[in-house]
Amino acid sequence: MTNALAAQKPNSGRPHNNQTKTIIAAVLGNAMEFYDFGVYAAFAVVLGHVFFPSANPNTSLLLSVATFGVGFVARPLGAILMGAYADRYGRKPAMTMTILLMALGSGMIGLLPTYQQIGYAAPMLLVIARLIQGFSAGGELGSATTFLIESASRGRRGFAASWQISSQNMGTVLSGTVGIVLATMLPADATEQWAWRVPFLIGILIAPIGFYIRHKLEETLDAEERLDTMSTVLSTVFKQHWRAILLCMMVTTGGMVSTAFFLFGTAFAIATLGLPQSTAMTITFTVGTVGVVFALIGGVLSDRFGVKNVLFTARMIFVLLLYPVMHFILSMNSPILLIAGFGFLMAVHSIASGAGISVSPKAFPVAVRTVGFATSYALGVTLFGGTAQAVFTAIISATGDKLSWILYIVAMCFIGLISLWFVRFVPDEPGLDKASHTEKVSAGVPVAAGA
Repeated sequence: MTNALAAQKPNSGRPHNNQTKTIIAAVLGNAMEFYDFGVYAAFAVVLGHVFFPSANPNTSLLLSVATFGVGFVARPLGAILMGAYADRYGRKPAMTMTILLMALGSGMIGLLPTYQQIGYAAPMLLVIARLIQGFSAGGELGSATTFLIESASRGRRGFAASWQISSQNMGTVLSGTVGIVLATMLPADATEQWAWRVPFLIGILIAPIGFYIRHKLEETLDAEERLDTMSTVLSTVFKQHWRAILLCMMVTTGGMVSTAFFLFGTAFAIATLGLPQSTAMTITFTVGTVGVVFALIGGVLSDRFGVKNVLFTARMIFVLLLYPVMHFILSMNSPILLIAGFGFLMAVHSIASGAGISVSPKAFPVAVRTVGFATSYALGVTLFGGTAQAVFTAIISATGDKLSWILYIVAMCFIGLISLWFVRFVPDEPGLDKASHTEKVSAGVPVAAGA
């Protein structure tokens, strides 16, 4: 038994992971996570008919969407347990486990018997599959992002972390592309009979590749940096770093509701302007593609100018231009301007998100870094991202103003930016010094001498 602070060496060695292989390993898992969520959302209507048949189609859709929401409920639990697992046993085994759980959840949905075949057991199994997906998603982001940052060289850690945001958009674009291809090539009855299974089964094919690559990676968490047990990890982070968890959760508010803007705003604009559904698909593909590129730009800029500076500047630009751009779009009634406007806003938002993803990992010492970051992020997703569209709808209903809901986004962005400047322990310079952060774990915490 040794002390974490005493054992930590100022020049702690860093694994010699190939950066390209590291990025691919992380990207596959995170892209798969968002692909699964995107596919379920795209096929929500069909899944409602298959697993929740009802004389009222709205009831079927409502139950299907409610099951989709179950995944968000499971995210914090996955973040806490898998985050603690990653901090006790290593980032690599945690990443390996989460990608297998993702494949299990996706495969279950793709192979499930329907309500017509096994009755009420079908929707119950669907709920279990969504719980598994949500649990794995909660654990994936924390362990993979931490691994990316700890594997990267100093001066490139912001860029490395930004691949997480970029890969989220990759998964969204891929799910939308698969949905469009199936809808275009197959008749509607084929989709409801069997083709809805195909996108979920595709997810299974990605898992073995990700598992193999992750299994070959070198661990970034040194043995002397690990606490004795998972319970020690959890008690340490919640007793000593609960303020950091809450603060980092508040930092995410702007990003979460801004992401929800693109989901809600697309459907809202299409309905308001009376444009065809094909325009919505074009917008989704456009903003997703823009997000892939500009998230990486945000990461590069954060390495050059500092995380706080880039996040603050990009988020302020987004806040200041959001209302004018939306007002202009709705007044012009042009599909081209609608697509261009959403693409521009997505570029600014992605720069902020690409830079901001590395804020929370820097707020926690190495011994509790994954669980601290993952928990704060998952709580932000559940409390703010998961409820945003319902809040938007309620604001419109209460005010009667078609753009009043944007003020909620502005308010949440300001809360996030104010919280950002209270994160004093996040270094303004790019990069993350493992030694200096480990010193923030309080003295006397026992750690294991070996893995």
